[in-house]
Amino acid sequence: MWLAYVDESGDAGYKGSRTYTLGCVLVNAKDWPDVFDTLVDFRRFLRNKFGVLVRAEIKANYLQRGGGPLKGLNLGDGQRHVIYRQHMRLLSKLGLQAFAVVIEKEKIRRQEKYSPRDVAWEFLLQRLERLSTTTDTPLMVIHDEGDSLQIRKLLRKARRVNRAGSAFGTGSFNLPARLIIEDPVPRQSDQSYLLQLADMVAFAAYRRLHPPPSHRTPVCHSAMWGEIGTAIYANANRLAHSQGAIAYPGIVVWPK
Repeated sequence: MWLAYVDESGDAGYKGSRTYTLGCVLVNAKDWPDVFDTLVDFRRFLRNKFGVLVRAEIKANYLQRGGGPLKGLNLGDGQRHVIYRQHMRLLSKLGLQAFAVVIEKEKIRRQEKYSPRDVAWEFLLQRLERLSTTTDTPLMVIHDEGDSLQIRKLLRKARRVNRAGSAFGTGSFNLPARLIIEDPVPRQSDQSYLLQLADMVAFAAYRRLHPPPSHRTPVCHSAMWGEIGTAIYANANRLAHSQGAIAYPGIVVWPK
């Protein structure tokens, strides 16, 4: 069985952030015990080297600003950059896969018939349907708490009617996500290392499209996405690749 850990970056509405992004980390359930043990060992390494507690929540925003449980550790930008980079490199070492969906809110702000969150989840569930169907393997979605009722509604709909291509407005075909089992499971991200990884994946995807200002010393720069390496789930935008239009492997961008 596949386990898909999903977290967001940015505001779900039209105010605030420039984009709304979902990061997804995929792990095969049979590998989960070894993955978890390695993550615990990695967190012990961070504790010994940087003073970050093993159970502390590490998310992109905390690394960017040195806030949350990192506050008071006096970690410089360079040290927090190293922590971020090591998380991204860890994905391939653990045999995980990751992809992201980025909704460019500025491009659809005048067409507020779209919900950035709903469109992002539609794209994400389409990719998860393809993964579960082509591998003939059941899949369960685990997501950060928040909007749980709407996410459950979207997944239940996808199980019956999963309109691949519908967000493009150019026609669609039905691919019911039959192998996405049960309702999505909401969890507190501070209780899940894998959700924290999904959060960092989401922000790295955002930065791949929108680099930080040149006058700032970036903790997460535009090249951070590439640190994921072989763990990038390139099939997430395989269709774009077949059309010769791919620009960001593993990142689904809408509108283009």
